[in-house]
Amino acid sequence: MVNIESLNNGLKIVYEKIPYVRTVAFGIWVNNGTRNEDKEINGVSHFIEHMIFKGTSKRSAKDIATEMDNLGGQFNAYTTKEYTCYHTRVLDTHFEKSLEVMSDMFLNSKFDESDIVRERGVINEEISMYDDAPEELVHDALQEEIWKKSSLGMPILGTYNSISNINEKNLKAYFKRNYNPKNTVLSVVGNVDENLIPLLEKYFGSWHVEEEFSQNDTNTIYTPSVIEREKDIDQVHLIFAFEGISRTSDEKFTQSVFNSYFGGGMSSVLFQKIREEHSLTYSIYSYTSSYLDTGIFAIYATMSKNQVEKVVKLILDEIENCKINGIDKDILENVKEQSLISYLMGMESTVNKMNSYGTSMLLRNCIIPDNEIEEKIKNVTCTDVKNFIDKVFDYNKMSISFVGNINGINIKELVDKHISNFAKF
Repeated sequence: MVNIESLNNGLKIVYEKIPYVRTVAFGIWVNNGTRNEDKEINGVSHFIEHMIFKGTSKRSAKDIATEMDNLGGQFNAYTTKEYTCYHTRVLDTHFEKSLEVMSDMFLNSKFDESDIVRERGVINEEISMYDDAPEELVHDALQEEIWKKSSLGMPILGTYNSISNINEKNLKAYFKRNYNPKNTVLSVVGNVDENLIPLLEKYFGSWHVEEEFSQNDTNTIYTPSVIEREKDIDQVHLIFAFEGISRTSDEKFTQSVFNSYFGGGMSSVLFQKIREEHSLTYSIYSYTSSYLDTGIFAIYATMSKNQVEKVVKLILDEIENCKINGIDKDILENVKEQSLISYLMGMESTVNKMNSYGTSMLLRNCIIPDNEIEEKIKNVTCTDVKNFIDKVFDYNKMSISFVGNINGINIKELVDKHISNFAKF
């Protein structure tokens, strides 16, 4: 059973006791990410994530790494557009020790200027690494352009220029303003006992912040865009993207089922048609990204330059086929079963449960029970899917991100030519 409680300082706790496992998965979820930032210090949320590991008044960075390694568990963190997570998984006998270390890191990080200067170099190298990876660049460039009028479009890592603006003073001020018990959730899943809440109170109950945290920017406007980046590489990386749905939309289960059908796996339409039947690409899939007030539905493919036109035509043909015919009822039932099995098998993992509960509690302020999710997936109809297809696959809102050896290819002209052919029939 999933339990929801709060500490005396208002910090929300979501937890599930699973007595037959020997581990505990624990995460600290903060409702802060790129979209909370100003352009001048873009990347500060990710910078803070790095700095949390750089030492406290009682531990050096090496001490933190050594103590967590000695526990033999998993220990990491990541930053997204809308939230930051610090998480660990350890044996139940080591849980309190991991709590002590993580609470010290989280609540007592020094944020020394000397450490900030050193870490700035590390993050600049990380930015360079992503810029050198076309499979990352094609996604990042897309989001920067389609949401260029909002902080949601800013890169998670920041830019060389914005990172150079981050110092001890503005980093500490940002942390104080955006890290708050009222916008943070602790998620715990595993072999815990009745002492869990007192333990969490012991290590996190003293956390108090008088300032109100800043709210997410909710003025996001999707701007259809065409992005082209020349790279001297053998492969071409391509994304077709459409304005999608927000994470609070009632259509999120329909979207999940349709994505599984269209490009979410090896039996999907895109994979079978373009890779298996025509052997034109190694990697092709569709994916979704949903946020507080917006989202995208995207199709990614990588191929040789001489295969671009064929791949573009086939992808657009499959989109048009979905727009005209929707999805067959028998196929839909199979896809729903696949989606349900995938979800239920994933939720047998303590880490996946911890992640699911943490994000759901942080972003939606509730936990949807497994049986309710099962019902919502089962209740998706052919009409639901057709309505979703008609809503999302709007060619007037189609964006393109194109990275690689693209000299001599007019991708917009190529796409427009194929779309115009559909209107003739």
